[in-house]
Amino acid sequence: MPLVVFCGLPYSGKSRRAEELRVALAAEGRAVYVVDDAEVLGAEDARVYGDSAREKALRGALRAAVERRLSRHEVVILDSLNYIKGFRYELYCLARAARTPLCLVYCVRPGGLSGRPRMAGADESPSCSVSVSWRPRAEEGPLAAGTGVRGEPQAGDSVVNGRAQAEIPKELEREETRTPDFPALVTSEFEKSAERVSDALYSPQLLEALALRFEAPDSRNRWDRPLFTLVGLEEPLPLSEIRAALFENRAPPPHQSTQSQPLASGTFLHQLDQVTSQVLAGLMEAQKSAVPGDLLKLSGTTEHLRFTRPLTMAELSRLRRQFISYTKMHPNNENLPELANMFLQYLSQSLH
Repeated sequence: MPLVVFCGLPYSGKSRRAEELRVALAAEGRAVYVVDDAEVLGAEDARVYGDSAREKALRGALRAAVERRLSRHEVVILDSLNYIKGFRYELYCLARAARTPLCLVYCVRPGGLSGRPRMAGADESPSCSVSVSWRPRAEEGPLAAGTGVRGEPQAGDSVVNGRAQAEIPKELEREETRTPDFPALVTSEFEKSAERVSDALYSPQLLEALALRFEAPDSRNRWDRPLFTLVGLEEPLPLSEIRAALFENRAPPPHQSTQSQPLASGTFLHQLDQVTSQVLAGLMEAQKSAVPGDLLKLSGTTEHLRFTRPLTMAELSRLRRQFISYTKMHPNNENLPELANMFLQYLSQSLH
């Protein structure tokens, strides 16, 4: 079944969008399985992204989990950062090998890719570019009483261009720039996701590093399309377009490198070696009495080789090795009776 890859920086709404898609597809009676960091990390936390070796192991575990689940019976959703285009290409190859469609959902936070989500009313100076709590504009509203922060400036508030004036207590400014108590800052609708975020332990330095390493999807790349870009949580999930991409598009044809080789008998290589050796011996014997322009005929074959010049055993042996190397890549028991004719055709095309 199809593979849906979610991509985006932390706090961009990937997990909420993945759950929204899972619920929508499950309501249609489809089997859906979600692979995410929490399932693979176990007791570890998001600080794994600060260690290249551990992050590489995480990507390997995610890829293995996806590969195990790709089948004809389940839709697989991968909910992770997936910010490296090389890893997305590996997932694309997995989908091609399984002959199943794939699509990419790119979640973007309003305000750009760098830094943490911004808190309403927080200072936007470069020193505070990494803020702590972002909520979509539609969800902004008055927060807990006594905080002195509102989603929209009211008459009488000392706010200019979205920034609080100097009379705001310094204790509040310090509160805005430290790691927040998320349940106190978000609405009840976001409590569950906020608890997951607080457990993720993304430090400001790690967020900045991830933003610098992030390789945004590009629909011009075949492994990044079809691409659906969602900005914030206000934009509705394009369910109809995703359904069309997953269930109406034809699966990409697999590469030769991802296809299983056809089964061949255990004696195929032995017979290939024996037949080609007999052809070479017959040609060396036939050319002894031949003159340029004659057709060299061998018993048991319908193909002939036109004799234009003396052929050396070294030259014929080199062509024989090339023919064997190519034939081993495409073993087929049905070709056994025609191996001699195929080898003569190869020699005729290679020598002239």
